[in-house]
Amino acid sequence: MIEIVNLSKHYGRHHAVDEISFEVQRGDIVGFLGPNGAGKTTTLRMLTGYLPPTSGAARIAGLDIFRESLEVRKKIGYMPENVPLYVEMRVKEYLRFRGALRGLSGTRLRTRLGEVMETCGLSHVRRKMIKTLSKGYRQRVGLADALIHEPELLILDEPTNGLDPNQIRAIRKLIQDLGKEHTILLSTHILSEVEMTCNKVVIIDEGKVRAADSPSNLVSSMRRAGRVTMELKIAPEVGESILPTIEHVTKVTSELLQDGWTRFSVFVAPNTDTRIRLAALAAEKGWPLRSLSRRNANLEEVFVELTRKD
Repeated sequence: MIEIVNLSKHYGRHHAVDEISFEVQRGDIVGFLGPNGAGKTTTLRMLTGYLPPTSGAARIAGLDIFRESLEVRKKIGYMPENVPLYVEMRVKEYLRFRGALRGLSGTRLRTRLGEVMETCGLSHVRRKMIKTLSKGYRQRVGLADALIHEPELLILDEPTNGLDPNQIRAIRKLIQDLGKEHTILLSTHILSEVEMTCNKVVIIDEGKVRAADSPSNLVSSMRRAGRVTMELKIAPEVGESILPTIEHVTKVTSELLQDGWTRFSVFVAPNTDTRIRLAALAAEKGWPLRSLSRRNANLEEVFVELTRKD
C-alpha cells in the first residue's frame, strides 16, 4: 500500500527527513513513532501531498505521490494532529460539505453521511454545533471527515491527542474496527496504544528510520531483553559492586527505599534468566531478600533504547 524509498525533506541545512525507507502492506495497522521533532509529521505531510519531498520517492497504492498527487489524495483519508473544523457548522452539515468537496453527491453522499456517522458514533449529535462538542467528539468528526470518501489508506496524526482515558479507549476501539477494512498509518506518543492496536511499528528519530518490525520482534531483539527486580536489605553501593559479577548481568541500578531496603534493577542479557543465581548469592551473603521478579521489556523501553541521546 505504501512504498517509501530514500525519501527526504530538507530546510536549508536542516534535514527534517533524511533518506527514510519502509513499506506498509495492505491491511496493516502501523504505528509511526518518534520523539518530538523526529520528522513524523513532515513525513505524513509529504505522503498526503501537503509538502513536496526534496528527494527520494514514495508510492501509495502504486501511484507516485508527486507526479500523481491528485489520484493519490483520493486513496487517502488524512486526520491531522489538530483537526481543522468549521466549528460554526453542525456535524451533519460539516460532513455533507466535506463530502461534496470530495466529489460525492446525491444518493451516494447521503448514504456515506449515514455510514460514517454510524461508524464514528456521531448519529446522536449530528444536529449539534461542532463548537459545543467535547474534544473526543471533535476527534470523531475529524475521523468521519477522513472516512467520508471511502479511502483505502487512513493516515492519523496523534488521533488521541488531548483525550481523557475513556475517550482514548473509545478511539482505540474505533481504530481497531477500521483496521478490518482499511490500511492505517498511525502516529502517536501513547506506546501502550500501539502495542494493543498495531501489527507493525516504524520508529524514526532525527529524520532517520531506527527500526521497522512487529512490536513483539522489536521487544525480543532489544539489547536489554530482560530485567530482574529485587529488594535487598543492604546498602546500594554494596549491591552495585557485587551483583554485576553474576553471569549474564549487564548493568545494575539501585533505588534506596525505607528502613534500609534497596530496590535493585538488574539488567540481563537476551534470553537469559539469572533469578536462581541472584537468590543463591543473597543466601550466600546473608542478605535479607523480600522480593525477586523478572520483568520483560516492553515497547516503551525499545523506544527509549533507540532514541535516547546519552
